[in-house]
Amino acid sequence: MFGGIMQRLTIKTRRKREVVDITDEVERLLGNGNPTGAGICSLFILHTTAALTTADLDPGTDLDMLDAFEAMVPKLRYRHPHNPGHVPDHILSALIGTSVALPFEKGKLLLGTWQRVVLIELDGPREREVVATITPER
Repeated sequence: MFGGIMQRLTIKTRRKREVVDITDEVERLLGNGNPTGAGICSLFILHTTAALTTADLDPGTDLDMLDAFEAMVPKLRYRHPHNPGHVPDHILSALIGTSVALPFEKGKLLLGTWQRVVLIELDGPREREVVATITPER
């Protein structure tokens, strides 16, 4: 028996590339479920030109991350039939990752002092959908 709760978050991005802190939205979902328990919250983004990870969001760090991501992908002649111009976005999504699994306790994510859960927008602005599966500890 599964015993988990599945919910969805819709995140609206504002720029072509940006880092969006979604920690508070995820914790709101946890508060709606089982605020006194512990378990794992798995997040998965339903897109191929966006990513999920954790990050330190000191001022400017988001822009540093975006600059570093851009520098990682070479300028090549891509063959993607739909739109070769956003192949780097697909590559970065695959490299950064489209899911994270995070422990929680008492309705709060167990994160390090500076860690935040972030959505990395690579081809916005768009409306992005994140599926959260909340699995309580047995």
